[in-house]
Amino acid sequence: MHQIEIDDFRRDRLLAALALILGAGFCLGLPFALQAGAEFFLPLTAAIVIAIALVPLLEWLERRGVPSALASFLSLSAFLMIVNAALAIIVVPATGWFARLPESIPRIQSNLAPLIDFYSTLQKFVDRTLTSVATGTEATAQAVAATAPTSVIDYFITSAPSAAIQLFFAVLVIFFFLAGWTRLRRGTIRRRGSFDGAMQTARVIQNVVDATADYLATITMINAILGLIVSLLLWALGMPSPFMWGGIVTICNFVPYLGPIVAAVLLALGGLMTFDAVGLALLPALIFIGVHLVEANLVTPLVLGKRLTVNPLLILVSLSFWGWVWGTPGALLAVPLLLILQTILHSTGTPDLAGFLFEHGTLTTTDDVRDRLNRTNGESDG
Repeated sequence: MHQIEIDDFRRDRLLAALALILGAGFCLGLPFALQAGAEFFLPLTAAIVIAIALVPLLEWLERRGVPSALASFLSLSAFLMIVNAALAIIVVPATGWFARLPESIPRIQSNLAPLIDFYSTLQKFVDRTLTSVATGTEATAQAVAATAPTSVIDYFITSAPSAAIQLFFAVLVIFFFLAGWTRLRRGTIRRRGSFDGAMQTARVIQNVVDATADYLATITMINAILGLIVSLLLWALGMPSPFMWGGIVTICNFVPYLGPIVAAVLLALGGLMTFDAVGLALLPALIFIGVHLVEANLVTPLVLGKRLTVNPLLILVSLSFWGWVWGTPGALLAVPLLLILQTILHSTGTPDLAGFLFEHGTLTTTDDVRDRLNRTNGESDG
């Protein structure tokens, strides 16, 4: 009897070790699999996140007697109309700005001339100081010539068919996800073996939908208002295409920390292309930075509240991970995916993975098992 129980513990140790190895291998291989299969996984993930965000609109239409298929079509159509309008506001003027970039280079150089002269003077002073102090030879700076990205147009031309296929695939996934949402949710809940399990499943699904939809709707409204305010201020300043810049600010602000930096740099470049004085040229970027500081430190915490607050460290890790896996689209999806995962873990409870694997598994030795069995037998004999 003792030998049988010891063999059972040894088998548990082996199973726990195998589970640990397989789990570690899965975690290590998953990012590379997602990166290699980005043409499939990226539109699928983006479509699922967007579809979850559209579920409240779908349910609102269904409660008013609209059939599921028609409600799905209307929800998807509303989303595509908003996206197309936003892209039209941004892409058409941006094409003109991009075409003007070569002829604006002399103006940019003229505006940056005082800064370049100051930097050159400072660099010469530093070089002389290092030469007089150091005993070695003087280090010479090596200039790296920047070449224009002439292959960008070719890249877009070659990737356009693939992008169109991915977009069509994502649209189909959103539509069929929404069309079968009510049936899918009802079937998932009914397949649970107990009432408590069914209630927990329903609660997890509802929490994920509410958290994702609330976050995306709220942050979209905040970013849209931020872009509108920046657009009006740039219009008052005399900046061409102010609503294009407002749209760029809106989109960039979806990416925490990094997006506002990109928006400020683009606004600074646009100001240098437009105005002659360097102070006036940098004013659009300064306006955006001021408005963004108010939004990030006052408006967003007040509107979102503590319920949708995410740890900044987790946001940075998620941005780094998904940005490495899928680039800019991954960075846009980083916070919604993190919010979905966080909501699931909070609703179901964090799994005790370490206790499951180690407490009676890989960290249990044969001597520990034998001592435990002896103590159990002694207590039963007594």
